[in-house]
Amino acid sequence: MPAMAQFVKFTNLTHAWLKDLPDGTLKRRNAEAELLFRRLGITFAVYGETDDVERLIPFDIVPRIFGASEWQRLELGLKQRVRALNAFLHDIYHDQEIIKAGIISAHQVLDNGQYRPEMQGVDLPNQVYAHIAGIDLVRVAENDFYVLEDNLRTPSGVSYMLENRKTMMRLFPELFVKHTIEPVEHYPQMLLNTLREAAPPNVAYPVIVVMTPGSYNSAYFEHAYLASQMGVELVEGQDLFVHQQKVYMHTTEGPQQVHVIYRRVDDDFIDPRVFRPDSTLGVPGLMDAYCSGNVALANGVGTGVADDKSTYLFVPEMIRFYLGETPLLSNVPTWRLSEPEDLKYALAHLPELVVKEVQGSGGYGMLVGPTST
Repeated sequence: MPAMAQFVKFTNLTHAWLKDLPDGTLKRRNAEAELLFRRLGITFAVYGETDDVERLIPFDIVPRIFGASEWQRLELGLKQRVRALNAFLHDIYHDQEIIKAGIISAHQVLDNGQYRPEMQGVDLPNQVYAHIAGIDLVRVAENDFYVLEDNLRTPSGVSYMLENRKTMMRLFPELFVKHTIEPVEHYPQMLLNTLREAAPPNVAYPVIVVMTPGSYNSAYFEHAYLASQMGVELVEGQDLFVHQQKVYMHTTEGPQQVHVIYRRVDDDFIDPRVFRPDSTLGVPGLMDAYCSGNVALANGVGTGVADDKSTYLFVPEMIRFYLGETPLLSNVPTWRLSEPEDLKYALAHLPELVVKEVQGSGGYGMLVGPTST
C-alpha cells in the first residue's frame, strides 16, 4: 500500500476510535496519566527557571501516526544520516579528506568550540563516535519530512517515549488489540547490545555502566531508568577511578574494571585533567584510559563538532562525499548569519525564522521568531 494511502487508512481508523469513546474519556484518562507520572517520578528539569523546576513529561493522549512504509523510509534516511556523521567524525580526527576536498573549511572544523584536538588520531572500535543519536524531525507535508537538527553529544528523552507507550497501553489496551503497532519496549536491550559492541577488542564480557552527573541533573530520571532496564550500574564520577590507564569502579567486593561507559556527562566535565579543572563530575585520567583504548565512551568525545548548528548545513554533502548516495532526508532551509547576505535576509524575515546558537544544544539559546516580540 502506498505510504499516503496507508497514512489515510490509519488516520481514519484512529479518528473512528476517538469518536466512539464516551464523552469525557480523554480528559479522565489524561488525568490518570498525569497522576501515574507523578507517582513514578517521571519528570524533567528546566534550567534557569525560577518557578517549579521539576515538571511532568508532556503526554499527548492523541497518538501520532506513521504508516509502516513511511516509517521504513524514515528509518533508512536516519541510518544514512548517522552513518555519514560517524564517517565525518572519523575523518576530521584522522586524515581530514573532506577539508582537503574543499567541501567544508578547516575553519569550520578546527576553530569549532566542540572540536577536540585530544581526539586527533585516536582509533575507536568500529570507527563509531556517535553510538546513540537524537535526530529531530518535522513533518512538512503529508509524506515529507525535514531534519531539524542532529544531537550527537548526550541525546536525551528516550525514556519518556518508552513510558508514554506503557501508559498508552495501560489506558487504551483496546487500541493495541485492534491494530498492529510496532513495539518499542526492546529499546533498552538494543542499547545494551550497542554498548557491548563498543567494548574494547578481546573483552568477551564487558562491564558496562551509566555515568550520570547526579540526581540534580535535568535527565536523571532517564539515567536511572536506562541503567535499571539494562541491568547495569548507575555511577557518578566519584564512583570511578583510573589506575594504569584502566578505569575501575568502587564496589563492596573491591575495584572492578569498567570497559564501557554510557556517559551522560558533557565533554567539558568528564576529566578535570584535560578539560575543565574545576569539574567534580568527571574522572581524573579518564581521557588517558579512553585514548589508550582500555575503555569505551558512548557517545565518543568530540562528537559535538558534528551536531553544531553551522555544521548541519553540510550534512547532505557529507552523505554524498562519504557514502556516494543521495540524501533521503532533507535539511530545513538554513541561513548562516556569519554570511552578510544571509544575515541581511534573516533580519528582514525574522518573524518567520528560528534563530539558534551555532554551538548550542538541548533547545537552549533559541529565538523563535513567530512567538517573539
